Parts: sequence; C-alpha cells; structure tokens
Amino acid sequence: MFKNLSPKALGVSASQGELIELALSFGFRGIDLDLVQFAEQVRDQGLPKARRLLDSAKLRIGTFALPFELDADDEAWKQGLDKLPELASLAHELGAKRCQTTIAPASDTRPYHQNFEFHRQRLTEVAGKLEPAGVHLAVGFEAWAHEREGKAFEFIHDLDALLVLLGTVTARNVGLAIDLWQVWAASSSLEAVRGRLKPGQIVTVAVADVEPGDCAAPDECPPTSRRLPGETGIIQVTEALAMLSSLGYDGPVTPCPDSSRFAGMRRDQIVKLCGQKLDEVWKAAGLKSAGAGIGARR
Repeated sequence: MFKNLSPKALGVSASQGELIELALSFGFRGIDLDLVQFAEQVRDQGLPKARRLLDSAKLRIGTFALPFELDADDEAWKQGLDKLPELASLAHELGAKRCQTTIAPASDTRPYHQNFEFHRQRLTEVAGKLEPAGVHLAVGFEAWAHEREGKAFEFIHDLDALLVLLGTVTARNVGLAIDLWQVWAASSSLEAVRGRLKPGQIVTVAVADVEPGDCAAPDECPPTSRRLPGETGIIQVTEALAMLSSLGYDGPVTPCPDSSRFAGMRRDQIVKLCGQKLDEVWKAAGLKSAGAGIGARR
C-alpha cells in the first residue's frame, strides 16, 4: 500500500509542480491525476515536457477519474467510450493503473433489475476499453440517503449489492473502490464481507472518519461529516488498514475528509495535517512508514 494525495478531495488547487512539492513534503508516495487536463498539456507541450515533474518526483499515480458518468445518455456515452482508449494509452505511459467511478444510487428511468443489467453492460464496455492499456476500473457506491430521495427507483448503495453486481461482470480488470466512510454509512464493514473478497478485487481505498452527530442512521449523515482518518475513532480505520494489508492490497490509500474541515487553512497546512493523520493510523496498523504495507509489494 502507499499513501496517496487527492488534491480534489481536499479542495486544494495549485499548479502541478506545487501539488507535487506538497505531496513530497508531507510523506505521500502517490498523487491523483486529472488525466483529461494532463492530456491537454501533452497536446500543447508534448509528453516528455508534460511529464517531467512527475518523473523527477518519482510519485506514483494513485487514480484518475473516468471522465464520463456510467449512466450518461447514449450520445455522451458513445463520445466518452470513443475517447477512452487514447486516455487509457496515456495512462499506461504514465504508469497510471487505476481508473475510478461511482454508481448513481437511484434512477428515475430504470427499475432495479433493468438498471442492474444496464450497469453490467456498461462496466463491461468500459473495462474492455481500459484492459489493453493494463488499467483497472475501480467502482464505488454512494450511501447517503439524500442522494436517493425523490427518485423513482433506488439502486445500489451498499457494499453487498455492489459485490453482487461486480460478480456478474466477467472482465478481469473491474474491482472495488473502497471508501471506508461510505462503507460505514451503509452500516457495513470490510470484516463483514471479508470472506467474499477475492484476491486483487480491491482497486482503490479512501479513508476518513466521521464527526459524532445526531443522525438518526449512518446513511443520513451528510458528506460534510467526513473527518480525517483517526480523528474521532468512530470508523475503525486502523483495523481496516491492517486487514487490507493482510489481504495483500498494494494500491493507494487516500485520505478523503470533507473540504469544509479545512476552512481558513492554507493548502500546505491542509496537506500537512492530512499527512500527519494518515501517518498515525498507518503506524497504528503496523504498516511500513515508507509507504508499503506488511506483505505488500513495493
């Protein structure tokens, strides 16, 4: 496993060079990349110049986002798929192995069984475009109940249901985007599904804690309740990291508190605080400080 920085998740904006410096300064071994924006730099500057800072820093690319929604309309879907092989090829050149997306938890147009087949087909199509470049697709879910309100048909919004869906996708390069806050909000845990997890099935991991509040149920707590890993101890981040290490997970671990947590703070203060809190749970889980988990590949 390695410590990964997501500037977007933290609400941090800066030049590529400044973000890389922040990541290196505060102990991160990887960084998420806006691949669409980077592709524009490549077109303007050429690949060697666009990637020189990443190469010199020797940071891994944690994840990049699938640049279109899984439930996009047919026209947007086709346009996105047509462009994806080029982006995947660029990702391969950079050593970026993980593309991430999230399933919408409800629909106004498709009942559950139709939506299930719809997503099975679309995940298979995306995986087919990514596979030649050696890129894995990480799929996550949204547990917050508010996201399902007012919709005609509920869809996947917990880990159990997502595992069922992914079990029907035959592509070998599709797996889980585990967000510990989302797992907690869905009233589940990694330990509860441990026996159903296959080797290599977890592609990305995001970590956060939750602010104590008066929510009637975990899935009613808004995303603004997301806190730094280990900040309150409600979400057992340390135990989860130790379990992930025992499973041989070797991908990015990304702190994802809500950006409202950092009101009035400078970006260097934000990244420093995230690095410190991640270090604390990392060490408590018995993971190597250099960024690789016990038993994980470097």
